[in-house]
Amino acid sequence: MSDNGINASRRRFLVTATSVVGAAGAVGVATPFIKSWQPSAKAKAAGAPVKANISKLEPGQQVVYEWRGKPVFILRRTQAMLNAIKTQTDRLMDPMSNKSEQPDYAKNEFRALNDEFLVLVGLCTHLGCSPKYIPEIKPMEFDRNWQGGYFCPCHGSRFDLAGRVYKGVPAPTNLEVPPYTFETEGILIIGSEGDMA
Repeated sequence: MSDNGINASRRRFLVTATSVVGAAGAVGVATPFIKSWQPSAKAKAAGAPVKANISKLEPGQQVVYEWRGKPVFILRRTQAMLNAIKTQTDRLMDPMSNKSEQPDYAKNEFRALNDEFLVLVGLCTHLGCSPKYIPEIKPMEFDRNWQGGYFCPCHGSRFDLAGRVYKGVPAPTNLEVPPYTFETEGILIIGSEGDMA
């Protein structure tokens, strides 16, 4: 074998080895760079939409999801619950939600895009405690005419099954309704208004 054949073979080996090492180096450099484009956990917590599977939610049942570091209540209301909401108007501080925080499509009697599903930020508007879901329609120690809803044990604020605040309690406004939309029949997206935005 001549020197030219050995040099050509050596040259091919060096070119191939350099190409492989260079490609591996490019992947090594590109990976953290591409990962830096993805939002951090902190950014996700600051507002990334959250998908909630509500396909197995039974009437009268509530589930809790987390969005922006806050609990979000999703309640599937029964017809009896919807009927109870209509009886509370005179007892409420802001029955038409004029002073409350909610998207325009939830500024109605049921404070919902779909009457059957209530979506609320689960923090009392007084000092940010998490109210308890008490669906029973019966006299309670804190309200002899209780028609179901949310009770905040911290300071006694009460909200109906639409998250509307009762008169004479510390909470100044109704519970917040976050932006949301239905992706499909069984999937709700918290933090996105879809085509409604």
